[in-house]
Amino acid sequence: MKKSADVAIIGGGIVGLATAYQWTMRFPDRSLVVLEKESRLAQHQTGHNSGVLHSGIYYKPGSLKATNCREGKVAMERFCAEQNIDYDICGKVIVATEQSEIPALERIFERGQANGVKCEIISKERLGELEPHARGVKAIHVPEAGIVNYKQVCKRLGELIEEAGCEVVTSARVTDIRQWEGRLTIDTTAGDVTVDHAVNCAGLHCDRITKLTGETPKSKIVPFRGEYYELRPEAYHLCRNLIYPVPDPKFPFLGVHFTRMIDGSVECGPNAVLAFAREGYLKTDVNLGDLVESLTYGGFIRLASKYWRIGAGEIWRSISKRAFVKALRRLVPEIHADLLKTAPAGVRAQAVAPDGSMVDDFQIIDAPRVINVCNAPSPAATSSLNIGKTIVDRLSTRFA
Repeated sequence: MKKSADVAIIGGGIVGLATAYQWTMRFPDRSLVVLEKESRLAQHQTGHNSGVLHSGIYYKPGSLKATNCREGKVAMERFCAEQNIDYDICGKVIVATEQSEIPALERIFERGQANGVKCEIISKERLGELEPHARGVKAIHVPEAGIVNYKQVCKRLGELIEEAGCEVVTSARVTDIRQWEGRLTIDTTAGDVTVDHAVNCAGLHCDRITKLTGETPKSKIVPFRGEYYELRPEAYHLCRNLIYPVPDPKFPFLGVHFTRMIDGSVECGPNAVLAFAREGYLKTDVNLGDLVESLTYGGFIRLASKYWRIGAGEIWRSISKRAFVKALRRLVPEIHADLLKTAPAGVRAQAVAPDGSMVDDFQIIDAPRVINVCNAPSPAATSSLNIGKTIVDRLSTRFA
């Protein structure tokens, strides 16, 4: 490959593909190339996604997460309907398992109301009607939450991008980015491409790509592996749709929960532990460079020192199936170890600031000739079409 285009999208996950798709819709006569380092699209965060269409109930009103999730969910539902992709607006419950969690539950409800989410606080009795096997003293019912297969979404996005006359190049890992005479040359393992502008949607490697563009990232990606179990078929009846706990407000993780998938199976999890590689889906996956980078980063050291007790609990659940089952039983007491089998893990690209805080909101940073998506964790898949629209809005001013 040696070519020229108006725009390059670095990363073939759902955010990169949604951005490319929105570009083709807005600028059908302009050229674009998607560069994906793997041999297939959506092989990392998107391909390991639990498939939830989030409502936006958790997020700070006015934040990028809140606005993009609300608008992005509507756009994703419309896209799936138009493209004959299966999805199900099945609803979810967020469950307070004890009285002490009710104030936090009510704060989530208030955020939901502020964000325009259709939701209601329900009694223990109503919870029992919606999820007969769930245990709780009170809950929030969110009827507009849903499920979808994001791999199918990405497959169709890739097809539509190519049908629009643009190119998706796989096995194209970016090795260098050079600026010259007002353009960018992006060197990849599949050859180089020269473009006017680029969008960095590299997910687990977005901070490294940011450095290649000559910018200093404001945070570093620290990979957290989310480990899951799956219910055996004879236990599917224990979860009708989506059952979530009241999350810890100090962390951007939603806690161990139950998720019915679009194929009818039920995932349980995740816990969150430091991955020993940015693509460390197995406990045995170790990349010494990635691991040393995480362990010597001041931001991670500060994070770990502040929350080591919580981190130790996550590690213990990773080691002990019994501890994992105990966490699940808080929501569904009938769960026991024999009803669970190990499911594939995912890795979350969590941006951590130098002061040790986890970057909670989406982080999209403009630079000369490059837009860097530096933090796009959940609900990025739900929000992807609107994130893509936002990025194309910014790009459009550069081609005026």
